[in-house]
Amino acid sequence: MDRRALSDYLACLLDINRIRDFSPNGLQVEGRDCIASIVTGVTASAALIDAALAEGADAILVHHGYFWRGEDGRITGIRRQRLKRLLANDVNLFAYHLPLDVHPELGNNAQLGRQLGLSAQSRFGENDLGWLGVPEDAAVRTVGDLAQLVDQRLGRSPMVIGDAAQPLGQVGWCTGAAQGYLDDAIAAGAGTYLSGEISEQTVHLARETGVAYLACGHHATERYGIQALGQHLAGRFGIRHRFIDIDNPV
Repeated sequence: MDRRALSDYLACLLDINRIRDFSPNGLQVEGRDCIASIVTGVTASAALIDAALAEGADAILVHHGYFWRGEDGRITGIRRQRLKRLLANDVNLFAYHLPLDVHPELGNNAQLGRQLGLSAQSRFGENDLGWLGVPEDAAVRTVGDLAQLVDQRLGRSPMVIGDAAQPLGQVGWCTGAAQGYLDDAIAAGAGTYLSGEISEQTVHLARETGVAYLACGHHATERYGIQALGQHLAGRFGIRHRFIDIDNPV
């Protein structure tokens, strides 16, 4: 597939111009023109680049790319080493941050909901990033039940703030570093909220409002959207696709 055609298709599919973001969405590093094989991963780390090169990929698609707002823009150190690997091997790098989080079918929040069997009923927060719903399995009734499900499905034991025996109520969720959306989730009617990370103030807000909070891992919660995107491209265009999971405990 032609690189420009792929870039244009993804820009339309993910509606990248609708959302103001912290980094550029789309093609971040230009490589070869023809793309027949892609590797997807959460973050464009050196380990992912090396794995993609070993796979013979023409392009890498990630959720966390480069050139974040407020960063030093000089091409030195780790940034130089990463870019050198890509440029020397003529490999394209595509990155999609908030547009991938928010997509109603392929997005991180949509896919995490599917992993955990959460049926979405509404959205909340800026850009409707947060999702609100209830478990599809009637047996998942308490905070402890949901924590156990996270452990089983994501392979990670969440940090739980709240009483494991308390009823879930409506469940709000937003992947990654969305602990700051707890206020919005509470305003939307959530009795339980889960995200990837946790901050010091998150604990106090959860305790004082009685809304349980589950920190399930930034990486762990954001593995599924980019996989779904790669699978979608493979099915639509016949591009070879492999998701490579570079372990990250955060």
